[in-house]
Amino acid sequence: KRRVEISARQRLENVRYRSSAKTLFRRLQRAVEDGDKERAAEEHRALVRLLDRAAARRAIHPNKAARKKSQAERLLGQQS
Repeated sequence: KRRVEISARQRLENVRYRSSAKTLFRRLQRAVEDGDKERAAEEHRALVRLLDRAAARRAIHPNKAARKKSQAERLLGQQS
């Protein structure tokens, strides 16, 4: 019974990480589309920080975090 409660709590935390990552990625896309370099750099920094934290806690697979960071980097590179 306790283990089920712990698993449910951990699952919610993992869902929070994944949801936040998606939100930050969309914010980064919007900043790039708007052409706002400062905001895009700030959003990129926040996204990378969150992905690293999520991968360290195994909320997402480390390879997925690396892939998402690479996608974000390419998106940022398109802006130049």
